[in-house]
Amino acid sequence: MDRLRRRLGVPDAVVVGLGAMLGAGVFVVFAPATAAAGGTGLLVALALAGFVAYCNATSSARLAARYPESGGTYVYGRERLGPFAGFLAGWGFVVGKTASCAAMALTIGAYLWPGQARLVAVGAVLAVTGVNLRGVTRTVAATKVLVVVVLAVLALVAVTGLTAGEVRLDRLAEGGGTARGVLTAAGLLFFAFAGYARIATLGEEVRDPARTIPRAVPLALGVVLAVYLLLAVVAVGVLGPDRLAASAAPLADVVTVAGLPGLAWVVRAGATVAVTGVLLSLLAGVGRTLLAMARRRDVPGTLAAVHPVHSVPHRAELTVAAVVVAVVALGDVRGAIGFSSCTVLVYYAITNAAAWTLGPDPARRLPVRALAALGLVGCVLLAVSLPTASVLAGFGVLALGALWYAVRPR
Repeated sequence: MDRLRRRLGVPDAVVVGLGAMLGAGVFVVFAPATAAAGGTGLLVALALAGFVAYCNATSSARLAARYPESGGTYVYGRERLGPFAGFLAGWGFVVGKTASCAAMALTIGAYLWPGQARLVAVGAVLAVTGVNLRGVTRTVAATKVLVVVVLAVLALVAVTGLTAGEVRLDRLAEGGGTARGVLTAAGLLFFAFAGYARIATLGEEVRDPARTIPRAVPLALGVVLAVYLLLAVVAVGVLGPDRLAASAAPLADVVTVAGLPGLAWVVRAGATVAVTGVLLSLLAGVGRTLLAMARRRDVPGTLAAVHPVHSVPHRAELTVAAVVVAVVALGDVRGAIGFSSCTVLVYYAITNAAAWTLGPDPARRLPVRALAALGLVGCVLLAVSLPTASVLAGFGVLALGALWYAVRPR
Protein backbone atom coordinates (compact mmCIF):
# COMPACT_ATOMS: atom_id res chain seq x y z
CA MET A 1 0.00 0.00 0.00
CA ASP A 2 1.29 3.48 -0.84
CA ARG A 3 2.24 5.51 2.24
CA LEU A 4 2.78 9.23 2.78
CA ARG A 5 6.13 10.56 4.02
CA ARG A 6 6.64 11.94 7.54
CA ARG A 7 7.96 15.48 7.05
CA LEU A 8 6.23 17.77 9.57
CA GLY A 9 7.41 18.79 13.05
CA VAL A 10 5.63 20.74 15.83
CA PRO A 11 6.03 24.22 14.27
CA ASP A 12 4.82 22.97 10.89
CA ALA A 13 1.80 21.24 12.45
CA VAL A 14 0.90 24.38 14.45
CA VAL A 15 1.08 26.44 11.27
CA VAL A 16 -1.26 24.04 9.49
CA GLY A 17 -3.75 24.41 12.36
CA LEU A 18 -3.45 28.21 12.40
CA GLY A 19 -3.87 28.38 8.65
CA ALA A 20 -7.02 26.30 8.87
CA MET A 21 -8.60 28.30 11.71
CA LEU A 22 -7.49 31.92 11.43
CA GLY A 23 -9.85 33.94 9.31
CA ALA A 24 -13.05 31.93 9.16
CA GLY A 25 -14.42 33.17 12.48
CA VAL A 26 -13.19 36.73 12.19
CA PHE A 27 -14.16 37.43 8.59
CA VAL A 28 -17.28 35.30 8.18
CA VAL A 29 -18.99 34.18 11.39
CA PHE A 30 -18.97 37.12 13.82
CA ALA A 31 -21.90 38.92 12.21
CA PRO A 32 -24.48 36.08 12.20
CA ALA A 33 -23.28 34.95 15.65
CA THR A 34 -23.88 38.45 17.04
CA ALA A 35 -27.30 38.55 15.38
CA ALA A 36 -28.20 35.35 17.25
CA ALA A 37 -26.65 36.11 20.64
CA GLY A 38 -26.17 39.89 21.04
CA GLY A 39 -23.07 41.59 22.46
CA THR A 40 -22.67 39.78 25.77
CA GLY A 41 -23.91 36.57 24.25
CA LEU A 42 -21.23 36.72 21.55
CA LEU A 43 -18.44 36.49 24.11
CA VAL A 44 -20.23 33.74 26.05
CA ALA A 45 -20.83 31.81 22.81
CA LEU A 46 -17.20 32.26 21.81
CA ALA A 47 -16.02 30.91 25.16
CA LEU A 48 -18.45 27.98 24.89
CA ALA A 49 -17.36 27.14 21.34
CA GLY A 50 -13.73 27.39 22.45
CA PHE A 51 -14.33 25.04 25.39
CA VAL A 52 -16.07 22.44 23.23
CA ALA A 53 -13.21 22.77 20.74
CA TYR A 54 -10.71 22.24 23.59
CA CYS A 55 -12.49 19.06 24.65
CA ASN A 56 -12.45 17.89 21.05
CA ALA A 57 -8.79 18.85 20.68
CA THR A 58 -7.83 16.83 23.75
CA SER A 59 -9.70 13.79 22.42
CA SER A 60 -8.28 14.27 18.90
CA ALA A 61 -4.73 14.55 20.20
CA ARG A 62 -5.00 11.34 22.25
CA LEU A 63 -6.48 9.41 19.35
CA ALA A 64 -4.05 10.81 16.78
CA ALA A 65 -1.11 9.79 18.95
CA ARG A 66 -2.55 6.26 19.20
CA TYR A 67 -3.44 6.02 15.48
CA PRO A 68 -0.93 8.20 13.58
CA GLU A 69 -2.29 7.89 10.04
CA SER A 70 -4.31 9.99 7.64
CA GLY A 71 -8.05 10.08 8.10
CA GLY A 72 -8.64 11.53 11.57
CA THR A 73 -11.89 10.40 13.23
CA TYR A 74 -12.73 8.20 10.26
CA VAL A 75 -9.88 5.97 11.45
CA TYR A 76 -10.52 6.49 15.19
CA GLY A 77 -14.21 5.66 14.86
CA ARG A 78 -13.46 2.45 12.98
CA GLU A 79 -10.83 1.34 15.48
CA ARG A 80 -12.71 2.20 18.68
CA LEU A 81 -16.44 2.09 17.83
CA GLY A 82 -16.76 -0.02 14.68
CA PRO A 83 -16.75 0.43 10.89
CA PHE A 84 -20.11 2.24 10.67
CA ALA A 85 -19.14 4.90 13.23
CA GLY A 86 -15.93 5.49 11.30
CA PHE A 87 -17.77 5.73 8.02
CA LEU A 88 -20.31 8.20 9.42
CA ALA A 89 -17.52 10.38 10.78
CA GLY A 90 -15.63 10.32 7.49
CA TRP A 91 -18.77 10.97 5.47
CA GLY A 92 -19.75 13.90 7.71
CA PHE A 93 -16.27 15.37 7.51
CA VAL A 94 -15.93 15.08 3.73
CA VAL A 95 -19.41 16.44 2.99
CA GLY A 96 -19.31 19.19 5.60
CA LYS A 97 -15.82 20.37 4.77
CA THR A 98 -16.54 20.29 1.05
CA ALA A 99 -19.34 22.77 1.80
CA SER A 100 -16.84 24.79 3.85
CA CYS A 101 -14.42 24.86 0.93
CA ALA A 102 -17.16 26.24 -1.31
CA ALA A 103 -18.09 28.86 1.32
CA MET A 104 -14.48 29.96 1.67
CA ALA A 105 -14.00 30.15 -2.09
CA LEU A 106 -17.14 32.27 -2.46
CA THR A 107 -15.89 34.56 0.32
CA ILE A 108 -12.66 35.09 -1.59
CA GLY A 109 -14.69 36.04 -4.67
CA ALA A 110 -16.90 38.42 -2.69
CA TYR A 111 -13.88 40.28 -1.31
CA LEU A 112 -11.82 40.40 -4.49
CA TRP A 113 -14.44 40.97 -7.19
CA PRO A 114 -18.05 41.02 -5.93
CA GLY A 115 -19.45 41.25 -9.46
CA GLN A 116 -17.76 38.00 -10.50
CA ALA A 117 -17.57 36.21 -7.17
CA ARG A 118 -18.27 32.72 -8.53
CA LEU A 119 -15.69 33.02 -11.30
CA VAL A 120 -13.04 34.17 -8.83
CA ALA A 121 -14.07 31.37 -6.46
CA VAL A 122 -13.48 28.75 -9.15
CA GLY A 123 -10.06 30.26 -9.90
CA ALA A 124 -9.16 30.18 -6.20
CA VAL A 125 -10.08 26.49 -5.91
CA LEU A 126 -7.97 25.61 -8.95
CA ALA A 127 -4.99 27.63 -7.73
CA VAL A 128 -5.05 26.19 -4.21
CA THR A 129 -5.45 22.65 -5.55
CA GLY A 130 -2.39 23.23 -7.72
CA VAL A 131 -0.35 24.16 -4.63
CA ASN A 132 -1.56 21.12 -2.69
CA LEU A 133 -0.73 18.79 -5.57
CA ARG A 134 2.91 19.85 -5.35
CA GLY A 135 3.23 18.17 -1.93
CA VAL A 136 2.53 18.80 1.74
CA THR A 137 5.78 20.70 2.30
CA ARG A 138 4.65 23.20 -0.36
CA THR A 139 1.30 23.43 1.44
CA VAL A 140 3.00 24.20 4.77
CA ALA A 141 5.39 26.71 3.19
CA ALA A 142 2.51 28.59 1.57
CA THR A 143 0.47 28.44 4.78
CA LYS A 144 3.34 29.98 6.80
CA VAL A 145 3.31 33.04 4.55
CA LEU A 146 -0.47 33.33 4.79
CA VAL A 147 -0.47 33.03 8.60
CA VAL A 148 2.13 35.81 9.00
CA VAL A 149 0.16 38.14 6.73
CA VAL A 150 -3.15 37.41 8.48
CA LEU A 151 -1.74 37.93 11.97
CA ALA A 152 -0.30 41.29 10.83
CA VAL A 153 -3.68 42.40 9.45
CA LEU A 154 -5.58 41.28 12.55
CA ALA A 155 -3.04 43.12 14.73
CA LEU A 156 -3.64 46.23 12.61
CA VAL A 157 -7.39 46.00 13.23
CA ALA A 158 -6.95 45.47 16.98
CA VAL A 159 -4.45 48.30 17.41
CA THR A 160 -6.50 50.69 15.26
CA GLY A 161 -9.68 49.90 17.16
CA LEU A 162 -8.03 50.24 20.56
CA THR A 163 -6.06 53.43 19.84
CA ALA A 164 -7.83 55.41 17.11
CA GLY A 165 -11.39 54.22 17.77
CA GLU A 166 -13.70 54.57 20.74
CA VAL A 167 -13.94 51.13 22.31
CA ARG A 168 -16.98 51.35 24.57
CA LEU A 169 -16.97 48.31 26.82
CA ASP A 170 -20.55 49.09 27.93
CA ARG A 171 -21.65 47.96 24.47
CA LEU A 172 -20.70 44.43 25.45
CA ALA A 173 -23.80 44.43 27.67
CA GLU A 174 -26.14 45.51 24.87
CA GLY A 175 -28.41 43.24 22.87
CA GLY A 176 -28.32 40.26 25.23
CA GLY A 177 -29.61 37.13 23.49
CA THR A 178 -31.58 34.16 24.77
CA ALA A 179 -29.98 30.93 25.94
CA ARG A 180 -31.01 29.33 22.64
CA GLY A 181 -29.45 32.27 20.77
CA VAL A 182 -26.17 31.78 22.62
CA LEU A 183 -26.15 28.08 21.74
CA THR A 184 -26.93 28.88 18.10
CA ALA A 185 -24.10 31.41 18.01
CA ALA A 186 -21.73 28.92 19.64
CA GLY A 187 -22.62 26.34 17.00
CA LEU A 188 -21.88 28.85 14.25
CA LEU A 189 -18.66 30.02 15.92
CA PHE A 190 -17.49 26.41 16.20
CA PHE A 191 -16.97 26.67 12.45
CA ALA A 192 -14.07 29.00 13.26
CA PHE A 193 -12.27 26.51 15.52
CA ALA A 194 -12.64 23.28 13.58
CA GLY A 195 -9.36 23.72 11.71
CA TYR A 196 -7.23 22.23 14.50
CA ALA A 197 -8.27 18.78 13.31
CA ARG A 198 -6.30 19.38 10.15
CA ILE A 199 -3.25 18.47 12.21
CA ALA A 200 -4.75 15.07 12.99
CA THR A 201 -5.77 14.40 9.39
CA LEU A 202 -2.12 14.94 8.44
CA GLY A 203 -1.08 12.37 11.07
CA GLU A 204 0.64 10.08 8.59
CA GLU A 205 2.94 12.96 7.52
CA VAL A 206 3.94 14.13 11.03
CA ARG A 207 7.28 13.15 12.56
CA ASP A 208 7.04 11.52 16.00
CA PRO A 209 3.23 11.87 16.10
CA ALA A 210 2.90 10.71 19.73
CA ARG A 211 4.86 13.82 20.76
CA THR A 212 4.09 16.28 17.97
CA ILE A 213 0.29 16.09 17.73
CA PRO A 214 -0.55 16.48 21.47
CA ARG A 215 1.67 19.58 21.56
CA ALA A 216 0.61 21.18 18.29
CA VAL A 217 -3.18 20.93 18.71
CA PRO A 218 -3.60 22.90 21.99
CA LEU A 219 -0.96 25.42 20.92
CA ALA A 220 -2.77 26.25 17.71
CA LEU A 221 -6.17 26.34 19.44
CA GLY A 222 -4.93 28.59 22.26
CA VAL A 223 -3.44 31.16 19.90
CA VAL A 224 -6.63 31.34 17.84
CA LEU A 225 -8.95 31.61 20.87
CA ALA A 226 -6.91 34.53 22.25
CA VAL A 227 -7.01 36.32 18.90
CA TYR A 228 -10.77 35.77 18.49
CA LEU A 229 -11.59 37.03 22.00
CA LEU A 230 -9.56 40.20 21.52
CA LEU A 231 -11.10 40.98 18.14
CA ALA A 232 -14.62 40.22 19.40
CA VAL A 233 -14.21 42.75 22.22
CA VAL A 234 -12.83 45.35 19.79
CA ALA A 235 -15.53 44.75 17.17
CA VAL A 236 -18.44 44.94 19.64
CA GLY A 237 -16.85 47.84 21.51
CA VAL A 238 -16.36 49.95 18.37
CA LEU A 239 -19.41 48.99 16.29
CA GLY A 240 -21.97 47.90 18.88
CA PRO A 241 -23.89 44.63 18.54
CA ASP A 242 -26.55 45.94 16.12
CA ARG A 243 -24.09 47.32 13.60
CA LEU A 244 -21.82 44.31 13.95
CA ALA A 245 -24.72 41.93 13.33
CA ALA A 246 -25.64 43.75 10.11
CA SER A 247 -22.08 44.14 8.80
CA ALA A 248 -20.85 42.26 5.76
CA ALA A 249 -17.20 43.12 6.54
CA PRO A 250 -17.03 43.83 10.30
CA LEU A 251 -13.27 44.23 10.66
CA ALA A 252 -13.10 46.64 7.72
CA ASP A 253 -15.95 48.56 9.37
CA VAL A 254 -13.99 48.73 12.64
CA VAL A 255 -11.13 50.49 10.85
CA THR A 256 -13.53 52.81 9.02
CA VAL A 257 -15.47 53.79 12.16
CA ALA A 258 -12.17 54.33 13.96
CA GLY A 259 -11.46 57.12 11.48
CA LEU A 260 -9.00 55.39 9.15
CA PRO A 261 -11.10 54.33 6.13
CA GLY A 262 -7.99 54.31 3.94
CA LEU A 263 -6.88 51.15 5.72
CA ALA A 264 -10.08 49.27 4.90
CA TRP A 265 -8.58 47.94 1.67
CA VAL A 266 -5.71 46.45 3.70
CA VAL A 267 -8.24 44.60 5.86
CA ARG A 268 -10.11 43.37 2.80
CA ALA A 269 -6.86 42.13 1.29
CA GLY A 270 -6.03 40.45 4.59
CA ALA A 271 -9.44 38.78 4.61
CA THR A 272 -8.72 37.38 1.16
CA VAL A 273 -5.35 36.04 2.31
CA ALA A 274 -6.88 34.55 5.49
CA VAL A 275 -9.64 32.74 3.68
CA THR A 276 -7.17 31.48 1.09
CA GLY A 277 -5.15 29.94 3.92
CA VAL A 278 -8.29 28.27 5.28
CA LEU A 279 -9.13 26.92 1.83
CA LEU A 280 -5.57 25.62 1.38
CA SER A 281 -5.70 23.58 4.59
CA LEU A 282 -9.31 22.49 4.12
CA LEU A 283 -8.69 20.96 0.71
CA ALA A 284 -5.61 19.14 2.02
CA GLY A 285 -7.51 17.70 4.99
CA VAL A 286 -10.57 16.60 3.00
CA GLY A 287 -8.39 14.93 0.38
CA ARG A 288 -6.57 12.90 3.03
CA THR A 289 -9.77 11.78 4.72
CA LEU A 290 -11.07 10.67 1.33
CA LEU A 291 -7.77 8.80 0.84
CA ALA A 292 -8.29 6.92 4.13
CA MET A 293 -11.87 6.02 3.17
CA ALA A 294 -10.76 4.82 -0.26
CA ARG A 295 -8.11 2.56 1.30
CA ARG A 296 -10.92 0.72 3.08
CA ARG A 297 -13.25 0.79 0.06
CA ASP A 298 -15.86 2.95 1.76
CA VAL A 299 -15.54 5.10 -1.36
CA PRO A 300 -14.13 3.94 -4.72
CA GLY A 301 -10.68 2.41 -4.24
CA THR A 302 -9.19 4.32 -7.16
CA LEU A 303 -9.10 7.42 -4.93
CA ALA A 304 -6.46 5.74 -2.72
CA ALA A 305 -3.65 6.46 -5.21
CA VAL A 306 -0.64 8.44 -3.91
CA HIS A 307 1.45 10.39 -6.44
CA PRO A 308 4.87 8.69 -6.87
CA VAL A 309 6.79 11.99 -7.03
CA HIS A 310 4.95 14.50 -4.83
CA SER A 311 3.60 11.95 -2.31
CA VAL A 312 0.07 13.39 -2.22
CA PRO A 313 -3.35 11.72 -2.71
CA HIS A 314 -3.74 13.40 -6.09
CA ARG A 315 -6.89 11.63 -7.27
CA ALA A 316 -8.70 12.33 -4.01
CA GLU A 317 -7.70 15.99 -4.06
CA LEU A 318 -8.73 16.43 -7.69
CA THR A 319 -12.09 14.81 -6.93
CA VAL A 320 -12.69 17.13 -3.97
CA ALA A 321 -11.74 20.15 -6.08
CA ALA A 322 -14.20 19.13 -8.80
CA VAL A 323 -17.05 18.78 -6.29
CA VAL A 324 -16.20 22.14 -4.69
CA VAL A 325 -16.27 23.85 -8.08
CA ALA A 326 -19.72 22.36 -8.68
CA VAL A 327 -20.99 23.53 -5.27
CA VAL A 328 -19.60 27.02 -5.87
CA ALA A 329 -22.00 27.38 -8.78
CA LEU A 330 -24.98 26.91 -6.42
CA GLY A 331 -23.64 27.75 -2.97
CA ASP A 332 -24.63 30.29 -0.30
CA VAL A 333 -21.97 31.27 2.24
CA ARG A 334 -24.07 31.47 5.42
CA GLY A 335 -26.10 28.37 4.55
CA ALA A 336 -22.90 26.43 3.89
CA ILE A 337 -21.49 27.47 7.28
CA GLY A 338 -24.54 26.19 9.17
CA PHE A 339 -24.60 22.93 7.19
CA SER A 340 -20.88 22.41 7.69
CA SER A 341 -21.08 23.12 11.43
CA CYS A 342 -23.84 20.52 11.87
CA THR A 343 -22.04 17.67 10.12
CA VAL A 344 -18.66 18.50 11.64
CA LEU A 345 -20.12 18.65 15.16
CA VAL A 346 -21.42 15.11 14.59
CA TYR A 347 -17.89 14.18 13.44
CA TYR A 348 -16.45 15.47 16.72
CA ALA A 349 -19.17 13.80 18.77
CA ILE A 350 -17.84 10.53 17.36
CA THR A 351 -14.29 11.69 18.15
CA ASN A 352 -15.18 12.17 21.81
CA ALA A 353 -17.04 8.87 22.00
CA ALA A 354 -13.98 7.11 20.57
CA ALA A 355 -11.62 8.90 22.97
CA TRP A 356 -13.81 7.95 25.95
CA THR A 357 -13.17 4.28 25.18
CA LEU A 358 -9.41 4.83 25.66
CA GLY A 359 -9.97 5.13 29.40
CA PRO A 360 -7.99 7.39 31.77
CA ASP A 361 -4.45 8.50 30.95
CA PRO A 362 -2.11 8.16 33.96
CA ALA A 363 0.57 10.15 32.11
CA ARG A 364 -1.63 13.27 31.96
CA ARG A 365 -3.09 15.32 34.80
CA LEU A 366 -6.13 16.32 32.75
CA PRO A 367 -9.41 14.46 33.42
CA VAL A 368 -9.39 13.26 29.82
CA ARG A 369 -12.42 10.99 30.13
CA ALA A 370 -14.52 13.77 31.64
CA LEU A 371 -13.42 16.13 28.86
CA ALA A 372 -14.41 13.52 26.27
CA ALA A 373 -17.86 13.17 27.86
CA LEU A 374 -18.34 16.95 28.02
CA GLY A 375 -17.16 17.28 24.43
CA LEU A 376 -19.65 14.64 23.28
CA VAL A 377 -22.57 16.33 25.05
CA GLY A 378 -21.45 19.77 23.87
CA CYS A 379 -21.18 18.72 20.23
CA VAL A 380 -24.67 17.20 20.19
CA LEU A 381 -26.18 20.22 21.97
CA LEU A 382 -24.58 22.75 19.61
CA ALA A 383 -25.51 20.71 16.53
CA VAL A 384 -29.23 20.58 17.37
CA SER A 385 -29.22 24.28 18.36
CA LEU A 386 -28.17 25.47 14.89
CA PRO A 387 -30.75 27.07 12.55
CA THR A 388 -33.46 24.56 11.66
CA ALA A 389 -32.59 24.48 7.95
CA SER A 390 -28.97 23.63 8.77
CA VAL A 391 -29.99 20.84 11.18
CA LEU A 392 -32.39 19.28 8.66
CA ALA A 393 -29.87 19.48 5.80
CA GLY A 394 -27.00 18.18 7.92
CA PHE A 395 -28.78 15.18 9.38
CA GLY A 396 -30.47 14.50 6.03
CA VAL A 397 -27.11 14.17 4.28
CA LEU A 398 -25.80 11.99 7.11
CA ALA A 399 -28.84 9.73 6.64
CA LEU A 400 -28.10 9.49 2.91
CA GLY A 401 -24.54 8.45 3.76
CA ALA A 402 -25.86 5.77 6.10
CA LEU A 403 -28.09 4.48 3.32
CA TRP A 404 -25.12 4.31 0.93
CA TYR A 405 -23.15 2.41 3.58
CA ALA A 406 -25.95 -0.16 3.80
CA VAL A 407 -26.32 -0.79 0.05
CA ARG A 408 -22.80 -0.14 -1.27
CA PRO A 409 -21.01 -3.04 -3.00
CA ARG A 410 -18.71 -4.87 -0.59
